[in-house]
Amino acid sequence: MDPIRNPYAPGAGQRPPELAGRDDELRTFDVVLERIARGRPERSIVLTGLRGVGKTVLLNALRSAAVRAKWGTGKLEARPDQRLRRPLSSALHQAVRELGHSQQGDVDQVLGVIKSFAQRDAGANAKLRDRWNPGIDAPAVTGRADSGDIEIDLVELLSDAGGLAADMGRGIAIFIDEMQDLDPEDVSALCAACHEISQASLPVIVVGAGLPHLPAVLSASKSYSERLFRYARIDRLPREAADRALQSPAQEEDAEFDTAALDAMYAATGGYPYFIQAYGKVAWDVAPGTPVTAADIDVAAPAAEAELAVGFFGSRYERATPGEREYLRAMADAASGIPDEERDDVESVPTAAVAKVLDRKPQSLSPARDALLKKGLIYSGERGRIAFTVPHFGKYLRSVS
Repeated sequence: MDPIRNPYAPGAGQRPPELAGRDDELRTFDVVLERIARGRPERSIVLTGLRGVGKTVLLNALRSAAVRAKWGTGKLEARPDQRLRRPLSSALHQAVRELGHSQQGDVDQVLGVIKSFAQRDAGANAKLRDRWNPGIDAPAVTGRADSGDIEIDLVELLSDAGGLAADMGRGIAIFIDEMQDLDPEDVSALCAACHEISQASLPVIVVGAGLPHLPAVLSASKSYSERLFRYARIDRLPREAADRALQSPAQEEDAEFDTAALDAMYAATGGYPYFIQAYGKVAWDVAPGTPVTAADIDVAAPAAEAELAVGFFGSRYERATPGEREYLRAMADAASGIPDEERDDVESVPTAAVAKVLDRKPQSLSPARDALLKKGLIYSGERGRIAFTVPHFGKYLRSVS
């Protein structure tokens, strides 16, 4: 079929043509926005899931919903090597600009607090040339959000921004991707700030997205985080939604998949949104015409798997050191030894089983395991067990070993 009309879009955070299976999350968020704008109590939101399930896509869709509700919004992506002040200042600066408050004096006051919060990153006695400028024309406000204690400063910052939004009967939403990569001190401060603004009924909400162990990261920071956030696990799509993700875009281009092709696609992709887009794109290109058949899927599978091996699996595998790769392969081998009826979707394995495969003491493998945890290649959902953050990663490793 015509490759120019190919509707499928495999890409990091790229919205698919049909955002299937996420209607409940979108409807719930609309209710949250309206409740907060009316001064009703609501919790901030945390989305968790494996890589490739569409967390970033959903995060962007929720942000679009907030924009349609005329909220001020800002987004940042957490990184292990960066503290929170600078990216949050940029995100909040954008959110305040989007609000469009009519009283410029009030706006300048809040912008000055944001600037003060950002510049404190350089230290209290830093020279002017060393202070980062977030592109705010208003003068920095001394004595507000600039104490150097991130928890105190963040509470003051979000309180002032929330007051500005409350004047307009709207709200501010800050979206944080890869939230598990925040510095522990910043996680603690963010939890404390969310707690304070919730108690004060200010119209500010944080929407975070991260890997499955993010709730444990938050809980380790503040014991009350379990009650502070509304947690939503984003998983692979059920069969009906996976079929819709394929069929709806095809039908928009006057094409379709037959039933056998849909069966084959679900078996190959497991319902993971990124895989659906990757296989769908290749299947469209190799199919001679409509409907796309199971035979077309068989032809497309090697090319789709080769592309995933390079862009999805391989790029992550290359980030690991030789010792870490050995640990990853041992995880895959340990999972293959678990009976099918006992193996879970993410192929989690006991750390002791990995040590047994390598014929090593578990303690000697701690450095490799900890490094892989920090790189976001594996996670620990429960004590003594680990799993890949990437679906089908074990299958990939067994195919290249």
